[in-house]
Amino acid sequence: QVQLVESGGGLVQTGDSLRLSCAVSGRTLSNSDMGWFRQAPGKEREFVAAIRGIRRTTYYADSVKGRFTISRDNAKSTLYLQMNSLTPEDTGVYYCAAGTALVVRLSSSYAYWGQGTQVTVSS
Repeated sequence: QVQLVESGGGLVQTGDSLRLSCAVSGRTLSNSDMGWFRQAPGKEREFVAAIRGIRRTTYYADSVKGRFTISRDNAKSTLYLQMNSLTPEDTGVYYCAAGTALVVRLSSSYAYWGQGTQVTVSS
């Protein structure tokens, strides 16, 4: 059974940085596409970033481009999201996801999900 466990969230101030991690267990997902999504209170879950399993191509939402960096370490079975210059608009629960994504920006493309980690950015 595949498990994804996020960590690294917390309460920070505007302009601070955080690095989220997503540890994968159960079976190797080294060739799977992986992504980060977030959900703010009262809003729908939205795409943040993704990385392809084979070519390692990366994709970002316009709102985080230039501030966030997605990466993966297959040897450690871990996905990362480095978040810099955080703003209150980045507040939400961050989820990692894995699967074979036809369209990386769609949450329905991913078969496996973590439980999420809370990120709160104060002004």
